[in-house]
Amino acid sequence: MQKKESWFPEFKPYQGNLDTTPVQIDEYLPAGKSIVLGLQHAFAMFGATVLAPLLMGFDPNLTILITGIGTILFFLITGGRMPSYLGSSFAFIGAVAAATGYAGAGSNPNLALALGGTMVCGLIYAGIGLIVMKTGTRWIEKLMPPIVTGAIVMIIGLNLAPVTIKSVSASSFDTWMAVVTIICISVVAVFTRGMVRRLLLLLGLVAAYFIYFLMTNVMGFGTPINFSIISDAAWIGLPTLHNPVFNANAILLIAPVALILVAENLGHFKAVSGMTGKNLDPYMGRAFFADGICTSMSASVGGTGMTTYAENIGVMAVTKVYSTTIFVVAGLFAILLGLSPKFGAVISTIPVALLGGASIMVFGLITVAGAKIWIDNKIDFSKNSTLIIAAVSLIMGAGNFSLKIGIFDLGGIGTATLAAIVLNLFLNRGEDATSPVPARVDTESVTHP
Repeated sequence: MQKKESWFPEFKPYQGNLDTTPVQIDEYLPAGKSIVLGLQHAFAMFGATVLAPLLMGFDPNLTILITGIGTILFFLITGGRMPSYLGSSFAFIGAVAAATGYAGAGSNPNLALALGGTMVCGLIYAGIGLIVMKTGTRWIEKLMPPIVTGAIVMIIGLNLAPVTIKSVSASSFDTWMAVVTIICISVVAVFTRGMVRRLLLLLGLVAAYFIYFLMTNVMGFGTPINFSIISDAAWIGLPTLHNPVFNANAILLIAPVALILVAENLGHFKAVSGMTGKNLDPYMGRAFFADGICTSMSASVGGTGMTTYAENIGVMAVTKVYSTTIFVVAGLFAILLGLSPKFGAVISTIPVALLGGASIMVFGLITVAGAKIWIDNKIDFSKNSTLIIAAVSLIMGAGNFSLKIGIFDLGGIGTATLAAIVLNLFLNRGEDATSPVPARVDTESVTHP
């Protein structure tokens, strides 16, 4: 009789040489090395995890705290078998903007609507995870082949472009500072290496922030940065929590993001499986379920939707350390950081122009990531069916074409996503006419060399 597999693997101490031998998922390192590597993962996720809530009008302090809690919860639910950090997801930005009317500056006045929609999205995603635990991922790969996943990812970036450009058009000074921000991020992305390159969003924003300070507070151009809120903030304290409000229209706009998260994380887990040489397919259902539960948990108190982070997958690729216990340490660091109101006050001083410049970079890279999926999977655009799927869905997304069903509004991203899936099923008769290899969907991966 075959022994039933335990929920957690039997963790054992690492006995190899770190210079030559990878650290496997079920191995753990001494405390000192675990702390250093966990801190590295915390730095890797930091830039994007802070930027995403800022672009949606959420509290970045609370989001950092919740991602730490979520990452530890993800470890427990998956049984420590999936090495991943759960950070704030960029896939929600367009849907949240559509559902709340957020213009990209300050706190989101309709945050509660976004939280309700995100909670439902997380529950749908968790439900998909339960189904995958029973049936496997084959049906997902059939429903969303590379032509569809590539289009969906591109739609996210294209749909956000008008809002992003508007956010940096308040004055000529703001427009030029957005350009400076893009240049700073680009310099870090192209002319640096290793961990510095992986922190391109964080370091690029820091450089642009310093230039903005010189231009405004020192030289007198534009609106100076107000630092008084930093000195007034406490070092330790709980972030302000928020309650969700469940509105049918907001739910309908945000809930379809679950499909994007499935496609995105499927790609991430396939990548981790290839890196570690382990077959992680049996645990993908657990991972989907865990991410969905953590997303709903986050939204229930005021945090953003969550996803596994490609930035941290990149760190694993460089270090060859795949131990899941390292992510528990990273989660603890994030919790400590999130419990500091002074950190939140520092983040709140970032000017809108700099966030707008970073948004142009991020949303552009998301759009290109969708095109890369097509290239990597050798999509055949000589076929009329492929051309129509891509053409119709992209223009719907870029133009914010929105279908209304009674009182419900699908929104631009929801309508375009639905169009890509339905057109693929209809024109290809439910068959994946492209590569059978699932696409790697990296809407979060803006730091890869």
